[in-house]
Amino acid sequence: MGDAPASAAEVAELRARLRKHRRRENPDLDYLFVVTYGRSGSTLVSGLLNAIPGYLIRGENRDALHHLFTFHRTMLTESRRGSKERLRQPTHPFFGIADFPAQRSLAGIRRLVVDTVLRPEEDTRVTGFKEIRWYHPDLEEYVAWLREVFPGARFLVNTRAHADVLQSKWWAQGDEDERARKAEHLEENEERLLRLAADLGDAAYHVHYDEYVADPAVLRGMYEWLGEPWDEESVRATMAVRHSV
Repeated sequence: MGDAPASAAEVAELRARLRKHRRRENPDLDYLFVVTYGRSGSTLVSGLLNAIPGYLIRGENRDALHHLFTFHRTMLTESRRGSKERLRQPTHPFFGIADFPAQRSLAGIRRLVVDTVLRPEEDTRVTGFKEIRWYHPDLEEYVAWLREVFPGARFLVNTRAHADVLQSKWWAQGDEDERARKAEHLEENEERLLRLAADLGDAAYHVHYDEYVADPAVLRGMYEWLGEPWDEESVRATMAVRHSV
């Protein structure tokens, strides 16, 4: 006797899994990344974005994607070092690296990140993450690479009054000299993030924590930039909930 036919519930579950698999393989997604530093109110920003229907913005991943960027850049650089013919010889120490498939690498990294970090759901239209670790010397090159991996990616830069940032958690730790170094680092980091936003043009938008907390209507411009209808009721409801710990 053959196996019993699958129940309607089992069939529905299988079909849902298949749709999700197809979505991962051919994601029709837009990408948005929140660019900021620690204690800037970025978790609230994520909450505001996730309140928009179809948005799924994940939290921090300790800059894990930068490791993937380093891998890709290393392979690409070494594949171009020296004669292609010599690099293809089995006797060469870097045998095979000349044929590093850069576009396949970008596509593979995109699939990996979508499947393991972003994990979009069936109704997800826009996905991404927020991160506070945008202070590497190769920031501009890294962001250019992210735009290759995630075509059409946009970047939301969030800042906050430095005096308030420096009074919170990690920033307030240490002796006077260490706190002074942190203050200098914060100022330099923000200046660089704002230059990045300016260089990205329409692909970036800047919000300031103190401004939208004082007047949530300030965020109307962000909604327009995102191409989403302004929903002040949703914004105020989200801001009434404590975010971060």
